[in-house]
Amino acid sequence: MKPDHNRIHFESSEKNKVMGWEMTLDETMEFFKGQRKTVVTFLGYSVDYENEKAMLKIVEKVLAENSPEASIINIGATNGGVGAAYPIAKSMGFITTGIVSSQAIQYLDDISVDVDYICFVADNQWGGKLPNSNDLSPTSQAMVGCSDVLVGIGGGKISRDEMIEGKEQGKLVRFFPAEINHEYWIRRTQEMNLPPPDSFWGEAHDVFGNAQRDS
Repeated sequence: MKPDHNRIHFESSEKNKVMGWEMTLDETMEFFKGQRKTVVTFLGYSVDYENEKAMLKIVEKVLAENSPEASIINIGATNGGVGAAYPIAKSMGFITTGIVSSQAIQYLDDISVDVDYICFVADNQWGGKLPNSNDLSPTSQAMVGCSDVLVGIGGGKISRDEMIEGKEQGKLVRFFPAEINHEYWIRRTQEMNLPPPDSFWGEAHDVFGNAQRDS
């Protein structure tokens, strides 16, 4: 596939280094293994948090427990939601990476400028489970497979499914409860013609909110 004008412009900006636009799981894992560092992956909402300051304090706490010399900080490449951790990680001297579905190629303006290396994984969905299957999509397989530690700060279905798979694979999974932005979620349910939400904690909280609560 030839790169379109958006890709050319994105690459020419030199803000991020794209490791591949349609990477396979094996290619993505090979890249991360080549870094020879512990991969700490943050999971959570891709949109605003109800209490962003509290979320960022959690990020700072977790980062302070790791060393830039020994660890890479990985997220989903975009700047929204938990992606706000990227500039903090960069300011603390960490190499930053992003694993994201090739669906994001349509939204390159949403990619964080504080991601050093980006792996666009060939995928026809954003992540989570494949339709009518318990198997994860390629993006979520890569997110779990390339990570040594999964840190969930709230999160919806995709984060939930990735943390469940990570735990089954014996990865260290940490979870911090956090609410999605109330105004956004109320508006979103209205747009989908759904009843008003009875919770803002996200699907990840349903699984990890009690059993895996971290402090």
